[in-house]
Amino acid sequence: QVQLVESGGGLVQAGGSRRLSCAISGSIFSINAMAWYRQAPGKQRELVASIRGGVTTTYTDSVKGRFTISRDNAKNTVYLQMNSLKPEDTAVYYCNIQTTRDAYWGRGTQVTVSS
Repeated sequence: QVQLVESGGGLVQAGGSRRLSCAISGSIFSINAMAWYRQAPGKQRELVASIRGGVTTTYTDSVKGRFTISRDNAKNTVYLQMNSLKPEDTAVYYCNIQTTRDAYWGRGTQVTVSS
């Protein structure tokens, strides 16, 4: 059974940094992409960053230059390094893995940025 468990969320002051981790357990085949999404109160879930082939990364415009997505195959973990955090980054952050057949989600981790 595949499980994605996020960690690293919490309260941080504006301008600070935080690193989110997504630990992956179980066997997953034919991965197309790994990604981080977020959902702020009253808003739709949005794609924050994704990584394909372990190399190609994409970011939503609002986090470009501040966030970095990466993966460690040996540890079966996906990371999201978040720098220069802003109050508008406050949201629940979700890890996502997309295969050719399925999509897997974690339960999310709350990130709150205080001004």
